[in-house]
Amino acid sequence: MAEQLLVDFRGRLVIIGFGSIGQGLLPLLLRHLGMSHEAITVVSADDQGRAVAARYGVRYRVSALEPGNYRQVLDPLVARGDFIVNVSVDVASVALIAYAREKGALYLDTCIEPWPGGYDDPSLPLARRTNYALREEALALRDGRAESPTAVLTHGANPGLVSHFVKRALLDVAADLGLAVGRPQSRDDWAGLACALGVRVIHIAERDTQLSSVRKMPNEFVNTWSVDGFVSEARQPCELGWGTHERHFPADGHRHEHGSQAAIYLAQPGCATRVRSWTPRHGAFHGLAITHSEAISIADYLTLGRPESPDYRPTVHYAYHPCDDALLSVHEFCGRNYVAQETKRILMDEISPGGVDELGVLLAGHSRNAYWYGSQLSVDEARPLAPHNSATSLQVTSAALAGIVWAIENPARGIVEPENLDFERILEICLPYLGPVVGVYSDWTPLAGRGRLFPEGIDHSDPWQFRNVRVS
Repeated sequence: MAEQLLVDFRGRLVIIGFGSIGQGLLPLLLRHLGMSHEAITVVSADDQGRAVAARYGVRYRVSALEPGNYRQVLDPLVARGDFIVNVSVDVASVALIAYAREKGALYLDTCIEPWPGGYDDPSLPLARRTNYALREEALALRDGRAESPTAVLTHGANPGLVSHFVKRALLDVAADLGLAVGRPQSRDDWAGLACALGVRVIHIAERDTQLSSVRKMPNEFVNTWSVDGFVSEARQPCELGWGTHERHFPADGHRHEHGSQAAIYLAQPGCATRVRSWTPRHGAFHGLAITHSEAISIADYLTLGRPESPDYRPTVHYAYHPCDDALLSVHEFCGRNYVAQETKRILMDEISPGGVDELGVLLAGHSRNAYWYGSQLSVDEARPLAPHNSATSLQVTSAALAGIVWAIENPARGIVEPENLDFERILEICLPYLGPVVGVYSDWTPLAGRGRLFPEGIDHSDPWQFRNVRVS
């Protein structure tokens, strides 16, 4: 892709973590931010990305950030007007957000990370190991100051980009139904639009068909993005935004005792919870209801009325069918009682031609049944667009780039989530990197073909009950 200066950033930038996402993001930053190589420093827990950093002439420091040393490591690298980009695992977002604000620096992450153990310490109650709890902790740092440095939470592909897909999809459905709506200006406007359309369910529906001729081996976890990141979220309790249309509370479901009340969690991990969903290229599929922050933030953003007793809220959750070898890896991981495999491999250059990561949002329950809007990016399209990227990683890195640009353009907005950003600006930046971006209506429902071979506890009065979506 031709060089295009999106914003002229004259500060320093620190990338914390340098796995597949950090390595894929670096060339995009150099392409679009007008930065010199000397202004970027990578801080990584290991040496694995040093060759890529050296190729672009950026400084590389090996240092595992911990509660006792992160200030010492970062102090020489961060001052007022600089930028911290956190794409690591096991480095607490809350600590870095507070640190960035203290320094007067901008901040972005793609996931709210805890320190080690925050996801899987069995001594912690289940509710404490949820993304809901991590989000509440991060949002509690909001201080209300008008000039607080911008800190963008959870802005990758999902969470992140999909929140902007939701807004675009809502406007598409409204236009197709002939509703005369302007551009919503507030949170209540967007929630009111979703309610007026009758949207009951929002699936983050993703189907990844990328593969390699080097197949998964026993005791190996293979993935098209961070293995450590996937393993971490796979161990967390399944979480979903809980809609006002739901009539059957899950037997293993639990409500939170504080905060927005927008989500519930199940007493089992997301990697062991399957749900029915649909994408245009691949049709119906069973996906994993892996916990993601967008399930909570979208449901919260689209709530009308009091949080504890809302007038309207959609049910929101992830429905993820990873690439075939990643799915086999998850199956083996579950069989090991959620103990990670000894060997990890991220698919990148060895991905065979033809695979597609179809990532979008399925808005369902309205008068036209269901509408999917999203990216159908193939690995063949991704490779010439940006080096060190697969289809999956480019959907993440382009969205991280867009969040960074927005933060530089809006440097004093405090702590913000994807829903608080200008969705049109974000999509403008991302679209050149997303391949075909389409909107498709479907008559599919989770009742399709059900009850034909075996009796099932189906609620026929409403296809979009979570009871019908969940795979028993």
